[in-house]
Amino acid sequence: MSTAGAGLTALGLLLALGGCSTGGSGTRDEGPARVGAVPPSAPSASPSPTPKSVDAVRLVKGDPKVSLAVKRDLKPCTTDDYPVDVSYGNLTRAASSDIVVNVMTCGDKVGIGSYVYRPEGKTYENVFTDEQPPVYAEIDRGELVVSKQMYDKDSSVADPTGEEIITYRWKANHFAEQDRTRNNYNTTVDSQPAEPEAETDTGTGTGAGPDADAD
Repeated sequence: MSTAGAGLTALGLLLALGGCSTGGSGTRDEGPARVGAVPPSAPSASPSPTPKSVDAVRLVKGDPKVSLAVKRDLKPCTTDDYPVDVSYGNLTRAASSDIVVNVMTCGDKVGIGSYVYRPEGKTYENVFTDEQPPVYAEIDRGELVVSKQMYDKDSSVADPTGEEIITYRWKANHFAEQDRTRNNYNTTVDSQPAEPEAETDTGTGTGAGPDADAD
């Protein structure tokens, strides 16, 4: 009987231990809850790579360095559709993105002003201004590239004769010119370069011999 009693006691002990292990499933339920709470907090710690949008029209109109003529012409072409191009990028090695703003005409889309704004705390500082139309500025591999179309006296806006491209780089807290290139469009589309070859061919083939004998 003592042996049977000992067996019953051991069996009761095993059942008690089994009850503790099933009760331990509560800790396993808490585990997934803690794991699920981690992912939502992770994205908030990483900064967004997209720069914050800026009201470029308000920025230009409130800029004392922008001429009154440009401000006067900066009007919506249609309802709330201003002729402004805005781009963001790293030009001045600032803590956040610089802003390049191009102001154009409504009809012909001719650039009348190009500006670069550098972030200074919660505000922006104008660090580049070009208001000699036609002008257009853009960011190219960390450099500021300004293009200016050229025209003859009688050329229309739709028919430029060439283009001048000026490259600037940020040095000592200002933009310094690095390169200047001029492309003449008329040399690629004009048929004049072919005319000397035509004259040479006709001269040697027909008229050169008889004229020489006559002299």
